[in-house]
Amino acid sequence: MKFAVLDFETTGNQSADEIIQVGLAIIEEDLTISRVYGSYVNPGVEIPPFITQLTGITEADVADAPSLEEMLMELVPMLDDVVLVGHNVAFDFNFLQNALDRSGYLPFSGRILDTLDFLKICFPSLTSYQLSQVTSHFEITHDRPHQADSDALATAYVLLKCLDELNALPLITLQRLSELFGEEDSDLGWFFDGLCQMKEQEPIQDLNSHTFYRQLALAVEDWIEMKPPREESDDNPLTGVEFEDYLGEIQKRLKSIMPQYEEREPQSIMFDEVMNALDKDKHLLIEAGTGTGKSLGYLIPSIYQSVKQQQKVMVSTHTINLQEQLRERDIPLLTQVVPFPFKAAVFKGRQHYLCLRKFENKINRREFFNPKEDVITAAQMIVWLAQTQDGDDEELNLGGRGGDFWETVSSDSDSCLGRGCPWFRKCYYHRAKHEAGIADVVITNHSKLFTDVKAGHQLLPSYERLVIDEAHHLEDVAGKHLGLHMKYFSVVHTLTRLYRDGRNGQLPTLRQQLQSSGRERASEWITAIDRISEDLVDIKEDWDKLNESLFGLLPERSDASPGDAGQYVLRLQPSKWPQEWETLKALENRIHVKISESVRRGEKMLSEYKEDEDDYSADSLITDLSGLFKDLASERDDLRTFMNLNDETVVYWMEASGHFRSKSLQMYAVPVDVSKQLKELFFDKKKSVILTSATLSVDKSFQYMIDNLGLQEDQESGRLETVQLPSPFNYRDQALLVIPRDFPSVKGSVGDAVFVNTLVQSLADAAIATHGRMLVLFTSYRMLRQVHEPLKNALASSDITVLGQGVDSGSRSKLIRRFQDSSASVLLGTSSFWEGVDIPGEALTCLAIVRLPFQPPNHPMVEAKSELLQRQKKNPFMKLSVPQAVIRFKQGFGRLVRTANDRGIVIVYDTRVIESYYGKYFLYSLPGPKMEHMNTENMVPRISEWLHEG
Repeated sequence: MKFAVLDFETTGNQSADEIIQVGLAIIEEDLTISRVYGSYVNPGVEIPPFITQLTGITEADVADAPSLEEMLMELVPMLDDVVLVGHNVAFDFNFLQNALDRSGYLPFSGRILDTLDFLKICFPSLTSYQLSQVTSHFEITHDRPHQADSDALATAYVLLKCLDELNALPLITLQRLSELFGEEDSDLGWFFDGLCQMKEQEPIQDLNSHTFYRQLALAVEDWIEMKPPREESDDNPLTGVEFEDYLGEIQKRLKSIMPQYEEREPQSIMFDEVMNALDKDKHLLIEAGTGTGKSLGYLIPSIYQSVKQQQKVMVSTHTINLQEQLRERDIPLLTQVVPFPFKAAVFKGRQHYLCLRKFENKINRREFFNPKEDVITAAQMIVWLAQTQDGDDEELNLGGRGGDFWETVSSDSDSCLGRGCPWFRKCYYHRAKHEAGIADVVITNHSKLFTDVKAGHQLLPSYERLVIDEAHHLEDVAGKHLGLHMKYFSVVHTLTRLYRDGRNGQLPTLRQQLQSSGRERASEWITAIDRISEDLVDIKEDWDKLNESLFGLLPERSDASPGDAGQYVLRLQPSKWPQEWETLKALENRIHVKISESVRRGEKMLSEYKEDEDDYSADSLITDLSGLFKDLASERDDLRTFMNLNDETVVYWMEASGHFRSKSLQMYAVPVDVSKQLKELFFDKKKSVILTSATLSVDKSFQYMIDNLGLQEDQESGRLETVQLPSPFNYRDQALLVIPRDFPSVKGSVGDAVFVNTLVQSLADAAIATHGRMLVLFTSYRMLRQVHEPLKNALASSDITVLGQGVDSGSRSKLIRRFQDSSASVLLGTSSFWEGVDIPGEALTCLAIVRLPFQPPNHPMVEAKSELLQRQKKNPFMKLSVPQAVIRFKQGFGRLVRTANDRGIVIVYDTRVIESYYGKYFLYSLPGPKMEHMNTENMVPRISEWLHEG
């Protein structure tokens, strides 16, 4: 095979646009690059400014370049008898065919391959398949991105990298890929077929590198082989060892691995406080700011406690990101420095693990709903199985519809065959569970903690001591799990997996099997399947109707961004039903009756079938079906609970976004106050619970957290310790907080002309002084929109890019990446940017906070909590709104200084921090930056001066 890697730069991406540059790299059969051809092309039209900005190609470059016809005379002979390759090849291929056609050549009729497909298949865990990201990941020199010859050469190196990777795969994996694409009659099918034939000629490869089972190659042995970290017969490595000695040994080893490691006072205090709480059966609230090294601060004492007392310690995080960081960064480091073998296992919710039985069935039966995308996803996963140790979906980069595919193959308890499953010993979920069982420390997340509580502690291994990181989220997660949360799609997924149409779904699959089985009761069961299928179609229609009517009740919120889940919100109150509610309840009742009928019929048929049957492949189908019927029944019960609206201690509300309207509907029923349940489930039951986060205190006091989490009794009895660690950073030198005291103020979520103009002018001046590198936090999306366009215009001449959340395309992480990659830019963000954004170093120099982050007072949860406080004769503003806003404010402030060398400026445009009686709570809660207020006009000169002092 000889490859020609093609890339065009064009004046746009419509078929009427023109080619302005071509690049072609030829790869010979011996996989060497023999030639790189590049040429500008005179397009005969003007190049749009944004294309020049993207590619660097100017009018001057193409003025004397060859015409399209002249360029093709050179290009066409090179395309003879080659396989055409491109990165997102459809784009370049369309331009090529168009150009050939216009110049009187025959169309290109050879094979076409896309490096995008190859990357997804060969490297299923890459975080991005963008050419510039891929080349930097593989350290491929790519000196001029968006120039055709440089892109073509870079793409050629990427292709060679993929071919290398494919060559290293076990033959059985390649055969599965060939079979997968073979039925598609595609060029990929042709390619994999050829690859297999070549590989089959080679001598047998190393058979010990993988486990081969049921036609798949896996990277893991049976989990039963996994040994505990220490033999039972061994003496306890900590007998007679005090915590100080153990810690001293670890610190000595840390210094030898990391010469820059230094003992930090706040971290040392944390070691002692955490150890003390674990040892003396106390609860602890410990606030540890950025830079404390808090994950080691609780992991090192947890390992000591667990190994010494032979009792597990559970660690829980809010985000999967932090869980991954502990797995990827902190645990490997501790494995090197803890002076004896120990085990820390990560254990997530079950839906994160692949069910091998479902996956095998899906690819054998080719149950693909979106054939083109699903085949690529299946191929990604076949290769991934030869690489993954954990079978955890976080390792996979599943684009597009990949998430829907995952839902059909992820592990779940209702369809698990347990020991009866031929994959049981290979099962990733049972491996994770077994690993957690033999581990000293188990790292899980808040969601799983509560799922475990709801499941009667069947999911997590038993534990007496618990560390909760990112603890400021605990109350929120508790509410959602101890309450109810339903989405439009969760019901639709269950319905369509049971029955999508005559050919797709688990019921039609069973029907086909029955038809060809010749069993005596087959016709009776087929009749039952047909009845259920009809009912499911009706249920789906009614469910759509119900969601549309419910969506119709929702008013739009003016300050949310267009794709925001909470763009439309409505609270429903037990005592005040909307007038249409009776009609909607009648519709819910119809759904309830129909689901009950279908579930009853389905379960009856399945149990008769089971008594009659002992075939494994049917057995797995029956298990999946009975799991789906269970799901449907619990969704029916949740819907009834929600529609009844009858519990005064619960807040009921609905949310949706304008993008998908009724299809994005979510229903919530959450207890107003979870403190009592948290107290009963955790603080009364567990010997020691340690709660840590960078933001737990308000105005140096922990009272807000103590009240909301149900820790008052422990506080009174002296069982609760609270510690606020000093910051390891020198904030007086590293951060300057400026407040323009004459700044206009705002009422509501929209600024008037004076406010917007003054803000845009001030942001533009500040951005120029800090060379971009500025994050601006808004509390309302409407205001972000008001500022975005005028700020862009104000900065147009100074080469500073303005990126706006919800205005510029891309997810939060893509926007942050774009912000970090561009040397000068201003990023405008709303709610989700206030925390969890980590932009260390030069990329972020200035943080502007437009308004204090009070939650909208009309959010159902805020409203209900305020009412509860009023009934208790407390002031909701001071007891709820201010503390919540202070915690958000501290989170926002925390974005600025991420390392000991960062310096930066915070501008607070909300003069309430110096004018109102509650403003001091915001300023006193910060870790001691230098604070100054002045007139707006003096602010930028002061900023420039301060930056130069550093």
